[in-house]
Amino acid sequence: MNDLNLYGWNDWLFQQKEASDYSGFIHGRIAVTHKTCYEVVTETGCYTCELTGNMLYGKEDSELPCTGDWVIFQVLDADKGLILDRLPRRKTLYRLKSGTVAEKQAIAAHVEQAFIVQSLDLNFNVRRIERTMLQVVAEEIRPVLILTKTDLVFEEAEVKAALKHLGNKLPVCYTSIHDPASIAKLRSYIGRGETVVFIGSSGVGKSSLINQLCQKEVLQTGAISGSTGKGKHTSTRREIILLDDAGVLIDTPGIKVFGVTSDDQDKLSEVLDLSRFEGACRFADCQHVNEKGCAVIKAVNDGEIEEGVYENYLKLRKEAWHYTSSVHEKRKREKSFSKMVKQVKKKPF
Repeated sequence: MNDLNLYGWNDWLFQQKEASDYSGFIHGRIAVTHKTCYEVVTETGCYTCELTGNMLYGKEDSELPCTGDWVIFQVLDADKGLILDRLPRRKTLYRLKSGTVAEKQAIAAHVEQAFIVQSLDLNFNVRRIERTMLQVVAEEIRPVLILTKTDLVFEEAEVKAALKHLGNKLPVCYTSIHDPASIAKLRSYIGRGETVVFIGSSGVGKSSLINQLCQKEVLQTGAISGSTGKGKHTSTRREIILLDDAGVLIDTPGIKVFGVTSDDQDKLSEVLDLSRFEGACRFADCQHVNEKGCAVIKAVNDGEIEEGVYENYLKLRKEAWHYTSSVHEKRKREKSFSKMVKQVKKKPF
């Protein structure tokens, strides 16, 4: 028997199930997402489930179930089922779908914390941390920065200086799989029944870190590449790992860049620590580009805001605007097409 409370089942989810048209069927949480099916964990075991045609063809990609979603399904035989409904989501991590400008992809649902993992080698990139943080906090998911491979030689003072503007926005954990104390500290962040998603590029050590947290090998890890000195990519799917007597970990394949889907300018300013200057701008609607009396630009010129931070702010804001505009145009075309279809149906043949 599986204790679904450890997997995050709660009273709110129970109420959502009761409101569903399919409340009489069995429920479970998606543990692994494959291309055409899902592995769903329930109180009585694990089922391999497919979607109904209505769900598969009647919803946008971002609305399709993903790892971490709670679903209701019909049992077909001993270990197979058909997903009938997906319960409403909370705190879902999205990214811009590769190769698109207006479609987002759900990576993990019902997530309390996001562990943003970077290694203390050439992988360390503050701009990438800022970008990922924006996606995380937009969904009110708590970010934690995990810096791995502290056994390598690195300039700690330089790292801390680069992260200075983010210091009060998220905890920063320095870890090594060879340092049990650092793993124990990281484990203390994970509460019972909480869900944590691991985000990071290939080779930063996510799988090794999860294995150390679980104190056993639950994920395959790759050998170190002789040419790059980095761990080779091993995770190929998003899956749930249950941490004994604690919470749920969601491993994800390596993600180099999160395409921006959040258009919340206030969140962007907050993440990059610009909000403390904005109130002093001469104009309430200041865009912080070339306006006279802009306190943000003055802070950049005075060295209070790092130039790289400000440039990334402009870049992310432009990407967010482009995404929002593209979504608006996409919906406009869809409405126009739907209207045309209705008109055609009314015509006699």
